[in-house]
Amino acid sequence: MEPQTAARHTPVLLDRCLDLLAPALERDGAVLVDATLGLGGHTEAVLRRFATARVVGIDRDPQAVALATDRLVGYGDRFTAVRAVYDEIAAVLTGLGLDTVDGVLMDLGVSSLQLDEPERGFSYAHDAPLDMRMDPDDGLTAAQVLATYDEAALARVLKEYGEERFARRIAARIVAARATTPLARTAQLVDLVRAAVPAAARHTGGHPAKRTFQALRIEVNGELATLARALPQAVDRLAVTGRIVVESYHSLEDRMVKRTFAAGATSSAPRGLPVEPADAAPYLRLLTHGADRADAAEVARNPRSASVRLRAAERIAPTPARLRPRGGAS
Repeated sequence: MEPQTAARHTPVLLDRCLDLLAPALERDGAVLVDATLGLGGHTEAVLRRFATARVVGIDRDPQAVALATDRLVGYGDRFTAVRAVYDEIAAVLTGLGLDTVDGVLMDLGVSSLQLDEPERGFSYAHDAPLDMRMDPDDGLTAAQVLATYDEAALARVLKEYGEERFARRIAARIVAARATTPLARTAQLVDLVRAAVPAAARHTGGHPAKRTFQALRIEVNGELATLARALPQAVDRLAVTGRIVVESYHSLEDRMVKRTFAAGATSSAPRGLPVEPADAAPYLRLLTHGADRADAAEVARNPRSASVRLRAAERIAPTPARLRPRGGAS
C-alpha cells in the first residue's frame, strides 16, 4: 500500500519546508506536529531526513489517517497519528503529554486524497454526490447547504469564500433550480453555474465553477474559522526557537496567516516609549520575505503547486499572557 499511497500525492515545496524546519528539528528528540497529515508525504520526508525526530500527525479524515498510518508503519513510535481537526492541536498535545513542540507544519486546503476520489464530491471535473466533507462522518454536506441556505446566505458564501463576482446570479439560480429539482450531484451544480456566469466570463480565470466549489468546500468544513482558532494554538505551543511553516492555497487563508505572523513579529508598544514593556515585545521572527512561491519547474511537475503561498516564522519569546489562547502552554 505504501508505494501506491506515495504515488497519489506530491508534497508542495517539500525541500523548502524541510530547510525552514531544519534548525528546529535537527535537535535530538525534536517533535513536529503535521497538522494536516493527508497521505503523509511531508511527514515521511521529515522522518527520513531528521533521524531522531518524532511527528504527531493530525487529520480529520479517517481514510487519510488510515492510509498514512500504513505508509509510515516502519517508523514505529516516531510517528503518532491522531484523528482530529487541527484547531484541536492544544488538546491533542496535552493528551499526548506534550507541553510544547519544536515545529508545526500546516499544508492547508483540500488534499490530493479528497480531490482524486470522485465520490467525495470535491471536484468539478467528475460527476459525483455533492458531499465535500473532509470528515465524512460529520457536518452538513454541500448538497444540504445548497438545499437549506436562503439566497442571501448562499450569495454571501460564494462572495466571501469564493471571491465570486457573480455570486448573486449563481445564488438566484440555485434557489430557482432547487424549487423543482434537488441539487444532489456535482454535474448539476457545474451546469447551473456555467449557465449563470455570463458567456464572456466563462473563458477567463479558469473553470467557471472553480470558485463556487471552493466556497462550498470552505463553508462545509468551516475551514477559515478552523484556521483562525488553530494558528494561535500552534504558535503558543511552539517552544522558543521552534518554527512554524504554513502553506496556503488561496488569498483568504494566506491573509490570515500573514496577519497572525506579522502581529507576532511586531512590537505592540506605543511609539516613543523609552523602554519596551516585556509583554509588548515581538515573540515571532519572520523567516520568509513575503510569501514563497513554487518555481516554474515545480509547477510543471505538479500543477497543484501553482497557487501555493508559503510563510514561516520562528518563536523567539513566550506568547504574552494577554494573547495566550485557552489551554496555552507558555
